[in-house]
Amino acid sequence: MSTELKILAITAASIGLFHTIFGPDHYLPFIMMSWARKWSVLKTAIITFLCGIGHIASSVVLGLIGVAFGLAVNNLVKIESVRGNIAAWLFIAFGLVYFVWGLRRAYLNKPHTHIHAHGEGEHTHEHTHKTEHVHIHDQDGKKNITPWVLFTIFVFGPCEPLIPLVMYPAAKHSLSGMIVVTAVFGTVTIVTMLTITLLALAGVHMTHLNRLERYTHAIAGATILVCGLAIQFLGL
Repeated sequence: MSTELKILAITAASIGLFHTIFGPDHYLPFIMMSWARKWSVLKTAIITFLCGIGHIASSVVLGLIGVAFGLAVNNLVKIESVRGNIAAWLFIAFGLVYFVWGLRRAYLNKPHTHIHAHGEGEHTHEHTHKTEHVHIHDQDGKKNITPWVLFTIFVFGPCEPLIPLVMYPAAKHSLSGMIVVTAVFGTVTIVTMLTITLLALAGVHMTHLNRLERYTHAIAGATILVCGLAIQFLGL
């Protein structure tokens, strides 16, 4: 590997790392949805990994088309910008719908008291009706399209630095160099996504949040909604 290619690879790794860390949309949706929907660590990791692959692959395909047809970087950046707007609005729409659904679920799942009479007297107990029903659907996979929604959003979401800062400089070096640098960028990005998601999720599981149990879906939706708004209007 030449010195120039080594520098490109190191640059790609650095960009992938900081781009992911400073982009909360790369991990917050997985943390919140895993917490709300009671995903296992393995399921969370698989969904995060696949979304990361889709996120990077879409930009890679666009970059390869640009390299093959000699398109200007500016044109590809404009396309990426449009894709970024679409992804941001999809995040906003999904977060808003999920937030409203979560509020409705919390209302329907409001604890209530039943009185039971016995020979010696009567007693009361408090329970809910909706929580177990939601968890059953998540466990058997029925009516659970959330992972597919996230995957679709991440496929639309561009990996902004990949084309102008990684793929084109690598393409000028060689095809093999472009493959190496793109692979380094993708690997670092996905590993960082998985690391932040799983570490944060472990911290959430160690925190006693029983009082928020009713509101987990609403909180998850609100977080994704804010994340989408931040992407669209703050440029995160």
